[in-house]
Amino acid sequence: QLQLVESGGGLVHPGGSLRLSCAASGFGVNYRAIGWFRQAPWKEREGVSCISSSGGSTNYADSVKGRFTISRDNAKGTVYLQMNSLKPEDTAVYYCAAAGRYFAGLGPEGYDYWGQGTQVTVSS
Repeated sequence: QLQLVESGGGLVHPGGSLRLSCAASGFGVNYRAIGWFRQAPWKEREGVSCISSSGGSTNYADSVKGRFTISRDNAKGTVYLQMNSLKPEDTAVYYCAAAGRYFAGLGPEGYDYWGQGTQVTVSS
């Protein structure tokens, strides 16, 4: 059984930055890809970014490329999402999830375990 706990969300002005953390624990977590997803009110959950188990491969949604950076520290069991140049349309609940293999894409169907989410609100 894996547990994922997100933190770092909050209220930020447009153009600001936040760093989200996903603390992952449980058997085999360092062998799993981790993804970040978000869901805004009345919208479907969308993949934001993902990272392979080693950290050597990453992928980003077009809407966040050049602004968000995903990274992981397997010694700490933590995955980060650095979010810069935030826009109001980035407002959503952000979730991290663990896949069943060393790399997965941005589709939520590839992920087995999910955190409870952290709210990010971008507003002036």
